[in-house]
Amino acid sequence: MRYIVIGAGAVGGSIGGRLAEAGHDVVLVARGAHYEALREHGLKLTTPEGTRVHRVPVVDSPEKLTLHADDVLLLTVKTQDSVAALDDWSGRPVGAGDGGTGTAGELLPLVCAQNGVESERLALRRFRRVYAMCVWLPSTYVEPGKVSAEAAPYTGMLHFGRYPSGTDETARRISADLETGKLLAPVVADPMRWKYAKLVANCANAIEAVTGPLTGDEARALAARAFTEARSVLIAAGIETASGPEQEEARGDRVSLSPSGSAKRGGGSSWQSLTRGTGTIETDHLNGEISLLGRLHGVPTPVNETLQRLANAFAREHRAVGSMTVAELTALIDDEA
Repeated sequence: MRYIVIGAGAVGGSIGGRLAEAGHDVVLVARGAHYEALREHGLKLTTPEGTRVHRVPVVDSPEKLTLHADDVLLLTVKTQDSVAALDDWSGRPVGAGDGGTGTAGELLPLVCAQNGVESERLALRRFRRVYAMCVWLPSTYVEPGKVSAEAAPYTGMLHFGRYPSGTDETARRISADLETGKLLAPVVADPMRWKYAKLVANCANAIEAVTGPLTGDEARALAARAFTEARSVLIAAGIETASGPEQEEARGDRVSLSPSGSAKRGGGSSWQSLTRGTGTIETDHLNGEISLLGRLHGVPTPVNETLQRLANAFAREHRAVGSMTVAELTALIDDEA
C-alpha cells in the first residue's frame, strides 16, 4: 500500500514521516513554501528521539501524481479546506494496468484524519470508501519543511474504522502499517463515537487561540463551560461519545508529552493557525458544530457561539494569539449570554 498524505502539515507530516521511517511508500502533498522546502530538503521530523530527514516524493497537485489501485488517501487538511481537496482528488483516474478502471472516488479508500465531524460527510458525497479517524497526536508545524511530534513512547493514537460505522480488511491493513511507525491505530466499529468525544475537547481550542495557553483557573473554568455546553448538545442530539475514563484507559501513558528530547510543543491546531497567520481557522467545525447542533435541538450555546465568532474574527483580522485576556473573554461571553 502507498500512502498519499493530502496536507502534510503537523499531523500529516508526523504520520507520513513515521510511515516513511517504517519503510512504507509515502507521497506528501503540500503547497507553497512548504512544498518547496520538502522537495528541496526533505521532511525534517523531530520527535523525542531526535530529528530525522525523510526524503520522500512530494507533489503540489494531484495532476503530478499517477494513482494506483493500492493507494490510500490520507486527508489531513483542516476541515475548512476539505471541499477543495476532495474535489481535486475524487475525480482523478486510477492508473491503468494495475487493476484501475475508474476514479479515486470510485476505487480508493480515503481516511479523514482530522478534527471535527464534518469531513466524513463531505467525503462520502465524493468517495465510496470513507474511513473516520480520531487523531490524538500532539504535533507542531514549525516552519516550511519542519514538523515536530512531541509524544512518547508512541507518537499518537488513531482510533479509526469505516464511516459511518464498521470495520474491514483495508482498515486492518492500514492499522498494521501505522503501528509499525509508532502510531497506535485501534480499528473500531464506531469511530465517530471517538471523534465526537474529541470534538468536545476541541471546544477549548478557540480559548487557547484567543487568550493563550490554558494555564490558570479562569481559563480552565471557561473551558469547562464550553465542554458542558457541548455535552448537553450531544445528549439532546442523541449522539454517543467515548467516555473520559474510556479515553484515558486507551491512551494511558502511551501517548504522553515528553519532557526530554528536542521536540518542543507549541499550541493546538487553532493556536497554530493564528500564529502562522493563515487567515482561516477551523472553529466553524468545532465550536460551530456545537452551535449548529444546539440550534437544531433547542439547546442554548452562548459560550461556543461567542468563541466561534471571536476565533473567526481573530483569524480574519490576523490578530495576535493572546491579545484578549481570559477575564475579558469571560466577561464578553457573560454580557452576550
